Amino acid sequence: MEGGHSKAGKTELTECWSTTWKTPYIMRLALSAGIGGLLFGYDTGVISGALLYIKEDFQEVDKKTWLQETIVSMAVAGAIVGAAVGGWMNDRFGRKKSILLADVVFFIGAIVMAVAPAPWVIIIGRILVGLGVGMASMTSPLYISEASPARIRGALVSTNGLLITGGQFLSYLINLAFTHLSGTWRWMLGIAGLPALVQFILMLSLPESPRWLYRQGKIEEARSILEKIYPPNEVEDEIKALHESIEAEKADESIVGESMVAKVTGAFSNPVVRRGLYAGITVQVAQQFVGINTVMYYSPTIVQFAGFASNKTALALSLITSGLNAIGSIVSMCFVDRYGRRRLMIISMFGIITCLVILSGVFWQASVHSPAISQLESAHFGQNTTCPVYTSVPATSSWNCMSCLKAQCAFCANGANEYHPGACLTSSRDIRGMCRSEGRTWFENGCPSKFGFLAVILLGLYIITYSPGMGTVPWIVNSEIYPLRYRGTGGGIAAVSNWCSNLIVSETFLTLTEALGSAWTFLLFAGFSLIGLIFIYLLVPETKGLQFEEVEKMLQEGYKPKLLKGKTDDATTKIAQVRKS
Repeated sequence: MEGGHSKAGKTELTECWSTTWKTPYIMRLALSAGIGGLLFGYDTGVISGALLYIKEDFQEVDKKTWLQETIVSMAVAGAIVGAAVGGWMNDRFGRKKSILLADVVFFIGAIVMAVAPAPWVIIIGRILVGLGVGMASMTSPLYISEASPARIRGALVSTNGLLITGGQFLSYLINLAFTHLSGTWRWMLGIAGLPALVQFILMLSLPESPRWLYRQGKIEEARSILEKIYPPNEVEDEIKALHESIEAEKADESIVGESMVAKVTGAFSNPVVRRGLYAGITVQVAQQFVGINTVMYYSPTIVQFAGFASNKTALALSLITSGLNAIGSIVSMCFVDRYGRRRLMIISMFGIITCLVILSGVFWQASVHSPAISQLESAHFGQNTTCPVYTSVPATSSWNCMSCLKAQCAFCANGANEYHPGACLTSSRDIRGMCRSEGRTWFENGCPSKFGFLAVILLGLYIITYSPGMGTVPWIVNSEIYPLRYRGTGGGIAAVSNWCSNLIVSETFLTLTEALGSAWTFLLFAGFSLIGLIFIYLLVPETKGLQFEEVEKMLQEGYKPKLLKGKTDDATTKIAQVRKS
């Protein structure tokens, strides 16, 4: 199950409910380990709201875009290392100990962030939290899959994916709840330690993965665990299947090699695996370069770009996107086996590109029609408060709110109507207080705009088109596209490409918006999405309903889309026709 998880079909979900009702111990295993997914999702979402208040407490963070990006993205950097270390730890010390260590690291990181006296301490906490997330993202699905009956494995592993999106939704709820307390962002980040503590306590009472125990020669321990999971008449069959699977795995390792270098080298030198990697890496990189984590990490900031200055309003509106993302993952479970992986991704990409292009146009119109700057309004707060760039420019008649923000200053809206000409002021905590003391709205990230509601609607549509397709399907493709003995290696390479792409996007988004503006930044992501769509069409085959051997045969022949082949009698079509008949 490394590198992702498979989705459950309708009958499997029904079987899952029936089995876990009879044997609740199985669901206890899955949900306890699945808290790792909850931590993953919570960390992804919580920083977007916490960042708004970190900027208010630390002026250097407010002034330095790169510092904001670093606070956000260092968790991703930590996750890359954590995923790599987690893979080694899984094999060396077992799944249970790896989850326990991930909980400890995550808990320490959450506490460090909560008590941080300076931005650099927050960054250290983010790295620690990222290490825990990376380890959990590799280990939790693996533990669930190995401690689950085969017939309901997909359904139980899907709980991890649902808990990821559920954790994101929970983070926005908690962000909203703590906006009324002092120390807002400290509570938001620190509360993440609570589920880590809960999982640590629960895992202490749970067993190690029976597969790992069996591989270590602890056969009786593995048998005692399987007796709690399977009916008595199925235990011996499962022991036999486990023995055969592990022997086959050892045989594969003797061919491929045990070292990571040997496995990676062997993967790229094998034409079948290499073609699988082209497809697997393509979908993982495309998943990030459509800009999804700009929305998940910076959603409230983007809402403020659209003209909603209030932190509470931005968080409330961002809650909608997070909820739609969670719903989308459920929709994917219902349709991915009916309509296929490739079709869902292509439809999803068309929707993403459309939303990004229109969103770019909305931000462009908002920029053009932003309120003008009034010299009288700017002078109202005193000469030393006016933006220095504004006072030094000879011709200021063309200045509007957006010009003011590009000069690294802030816009204090007109007291009578925020769409009327307002003041361009120096961005500082004291001057912000002066503006707000008169009942005016302070804008630093975006300008008052009548188009703002359209941007929020388009963000929602973007999530609706992203989540069921590009949000979940790339992980499914990577669990199906590689020959069995290269499955872990291929999935691991693709997962690292996903994390690295995530890091690039999250580390550059605010810099791009500062340099290019919101409109051109989203148009740039639309361009990346178009490139991703082309590569998906050219390189990614349909794997729905195919056995691993059938996928391997298809890649061995070399996959080409129908328009390039000019024929419909390719391997995939033949297999599909046989299955239909």
